[in-house]
Amino acid sequence: MEENLKQQHTSIVKFALFGPESSGKTTLASQLADYFDTVWAPEYAREYLENKLDKTEQICEPEDLLPIAVGQTKAENDALLTANKYLFCDTSLLVTKVFSEIVYNFCDPVLNKAARKHKYDLFFLTDIDVLGNRMVCEINLMIEKKHLLSLKMH
Repeated sequence: MEENLKQQHTSIVKFALFGPESSGKTTLASQLADYFDTVWAPEYAREYLENKLDKTEQICEPEDLLPIAVGQTKAENDALLTANKYLFCDTSLLVTKVFSEIVYNFCDPVLNKAARKHKYDLFFLTDIDVLGNRMVCEINLMIEKKHLLSLKMH
């Protein structure tokens, strides 16, 4: 499993978009890739969880996080093959790690280790810009604090 979580070494400049759900990471990654005439690595969790919901009518569970991390790593490594100077990553394993810690109060040691080993040249920290109900805002503030703490420890 750990072998499937290794990033390819590259001279491509890698940017990771880091932030809570629905904060514009996908839109920003796509637009930056278009502007710089390169590719971007989409968030694998979205595809994985949509397929899971369609097939089993189940949502994300802790045992989904390692397959999601493997899929995300593969998406980034595959995108490097066609990237032109830059690669914009819609998410990173750090986001998956923080999600696991917040939602499940636990992070698999293999995911934790891989998330800490993954390297990017620059992080873009995103935040929501549309106010929702109070509980959603409080949850997103908690997630943002965890993201910032993870970046400081990274």
